[in-house]
Amino acid sequence: MNDSTQPVKAVIFDFDGVIVETEPLHHQSFCQVVEPDGLSCDWAEYVRVYIGFDDRDLFREAYRRADRELSDQRLQELVDAKAQAFIKLTSAGVRHYKGVPEMVRQVASRYPVAICSGALRSDIDPLLDHLDLSSLFPVRVTAEDVSASKPDPACYRLVVERVAAALGCELAPAACVAIEDTPTGIQAAVGAGLRAWAVTHTHGRDELGEADHIFDSLPEIGRALEVANETP
Repeated sequence: MNDSTQPVKAVIFDFDGVIVETEPLHHQSFCQVVEPDGLSCDWAEYVRVYIGFDDRDLFREAYRRADRELSDQRLQELVDAKAQAFIKLTSAGVRHYKGVPEMVRQVASRYPVAICSGALRSDIDPLLDHLDLSSLFPVRVTAEDVSASKPDPACYRLVVERVAAALGCELAPAACVAIEDTPTGIQAAVGAGLRAWAVTHTHGRDELGEADHIFDSLPEIGRALEVANETP
């Protein structure tokens, strides 16, 4: 766990599984793409093994487990095909978790906020537009911005740098709260020195033990952030 004595200066949101309920759609689009190659993956396996990976590492791990060769060219084809499948599945909109838009607006009125996600920017931007939240997230670190996906901490290091640049001041990682829903996301945040607050949208409390705090909803996190910097 990271130092929690510093006042909170910024809040970093993961996207899938935190703001929007899109992980089943990522699973569905993944299955559509790999089925012609004879691969399959049920939901339980997807949650256990793959959630938290960006698309590149998702396909690399799936093909490694199937003992199948995967060239760089084929990898890019799979990533592009999944992106197109996901766009089709989400074209009519997606479900957000209860109270999330209001919570995000409330937090953004008190703190700088940002997105740190292993999804593609093309997956994220239309959904933020649909929820009318785009203007609140000028800083977004996505899969295209780093070479390794969570649990590698590079994405969180980068998002802290970008938020600091946007603020025009230094920003300690320990002054940032990362909101995550998966063990890999928590590991990435903790590895970069951020405080990790987990929400039980995707995993149970017993799987989120590395987080500094665990909550059952984003509105609960919003209430905790309201009082985070108050002196006891």
